[in-house]
Amino acid sequence: MEIAKANGGYEADRRRLLRLKCSVKDYAWGTIGSDSLVYRVYTANSDDRIDSTRPCAELWMGTHESGPSYLEDDADGSNGVTLRSWIAENPESLGDRVLEKWGCDLPFLFKVLSVARPLSIQAHPDKVLAKKMHKAHPNLYKDDNHKPEMALAYTQFEALCGFVPLQELKSVIRAIPEIEELVGSEETNQVFCISEHDEEKVKSAVRTIFTLLMSACPDTTKQIVFKLKRRLHMESQERHLTDKERLVLKLEKQYPNDIGVISAFFFNYVKLNPGEALYLGANEPHAYLFGECIEVMATSDNVVRAGLTSKPLDIQSLCSMLTYKLGFPEILKGSKIRPYITRYLPPFEEFEVDVCDLPCGASTVFPSVPGPSLLLVLHGEGRMSTDASADEISMGDVLFVPADTEIHLKSSADLKLYRAGVNNRFLYSL
Repeated sequence: MEIAKANGGYEADRRRLLRLKCSVKDYAWGTIGSDSLVYRVYTANSDDRIDSTRPCAELWMGTHESGPSYLEDDADGSNGVTLRSWIAENPESLGDRVLEKWGCDLPFLFKVLSVARPLSIQAHPDKVLAKKMHKAHPNLYKDDNHKPEMALAYTQFEALCGFVPLQELKSVIRAIPEIEELVGSEETNQVFCISEHDEEKVKSAVRTIFTLLMSACPDTTKQIVFKLKRRLHMESQERHLTDKERLVLKLEKQYPNDIGVISAFFFNYVKLNPGEALYLGANEPHAYLFGECIEVMATSDNVVRAGLTSKPLDIQSLCSMLTYKLGFPEILKGSKIRPYITRYLPPFEEFEVDVCDLPCGASTVFPSVPGPSLLLVLHGEGRMSTDASADEISMGDVLFVPADTEIHLKSSADLKLYRAGVNNRFLYSL
């Protein structure tokens, strides 16, 4: 085995690739057993056995303490040295710009998600708010960092994301009388009296309506959700329900009496095809619904929840922190940067993702960059080499690539590989 594994000798050549063993999460919304991409990748990556009757929701790759990656030990397979501790002893592996900006840690967290049922309606605080929340409630909000993120669809992938455009919101309020019942006609009528060009008034009106809706008392919410469900079932006998209405009925089955059922009408219903990506800034509401994706984010695990979950809610914080921007989110389709490699470049300094689809027998190169990377093999087999190491790779392999390391790939079977790294716009900015 030529790719670096044991801790000894790394200092001799910081450009050697490090094989990693990664952490898995069994959140209730995950896909069960071998139907889960997370399960299949984790069992290929790790010698640990996991219960195939349990959900496998997320595979974490990186340095976050809630799901650390470990250096594979060449001697006995034990998990002793975390990637974070190795980086602390070898800070030059991050590159000068990354080390100066973010200190002695990876600025991004890489994940695989297998979503069988909806995640909570949630948002992630910006840096200022994250510091305040972490200081006030460190057990609940464990990080003082923001958490912009990007989800890249591996299968068909569905999500609720951001508030619908103003004209669609007006149509929603007209079509869904239960919203007016919950928040009052005076408040809902505000929406019809403002122009989309008056951005601050639009945000103010939506903030008022959404906060009143989310703050409704449980008994009233239960009654209104039941009324909504009954009406939609009756109307389905007379007409085809919209995609959003069918989604709401599905949510109600999974989370009966939850205010998140009605609030779903306020959000864009996004359906990604494989190879399409969605990115989210701080303080933007969203809920992943179904499918499998590759996700990358700033290194943080702060989540503020307000519906579609049995976990603790913080409705007041979520409603006060949102940006209330309206409009459909940008969908990234990636840009070819060289043969077989497509790049997804969101507007965040911490991360980007490259996807390599390499046919059997083909070769390509990931040029060296002045920042660290994580590589994930999701399909196929091949050979990976640098000027310091070379080895065979296959599904489930996860590797840390130090800064300034050029990687040569050749596939022996159709190979699909993902690379997460620091955003090139940051690395090469003046």
